[in-house]
Amino acid sequence: MRVIAGSARRLLLKTVEGLDTRPTTDRIKETLFNILSFDVENASFLDLFAGSGGIGIEALSRGAKKAVFVEQNRKAAGVIKENLEHTRLVDRAEVMVRDAMSALRILEDRGEAFDIIFMDPPYGRLLERDVLLYLADSCLCHEDTILIVEADLDTEIDCLEGTRLHVTREKRYKTNKHVFISP
Repeated sequence: MRVIAGSARRLLLKTVEGLDTRPTTDRIKETLFNILSFDVENASFLDLFAGSGGIGIEALSRGAKKAVFVEQNRKAAGVIKENLEHTRLVDRAEVMVRDAMSALRILEDRGEAFDIIFMDPPYGRLLERDVLLYLADSCLCHEDTILIVEADLDTEIDCLEGTRLHVTREKRYKTNKHVFISP
């Protein structure tokens, strides 16, 4: 896994050993950031279920003004910190070692708001539903926030009815997809 573009271009990133995380492949990451190309510069970026931090680091490398990484696995959070130091992006980053829902509450209490919120929760556990329903009524996302859920192909984002959030786009790959959601 490597940084594809920007200030940390071509730098290799460490990944977490084992099957607890699934790093987004370089090809899928490149496609994602081609879609987000004009939205990343100066954005505040929230990377939930961050794993090795590859997505948030890519955002920082491409000019995001800040990124918050949320990862409850201590070993993975340590890898994120190492990757941030290696890419020299640590000064614009915060790593929160906790579960996504408690991190969201803390960030909301601090009055944070994000331009882009990316989440790659463990597949099949429906964690994206809890996060999306929380964000639907949260000040963490404003009217122009872009939310992206990375999920397996069978995951349905059908929990948004009656909320201010709606699916605007879905990009499918061989084994997973990105679902784009806006307020």
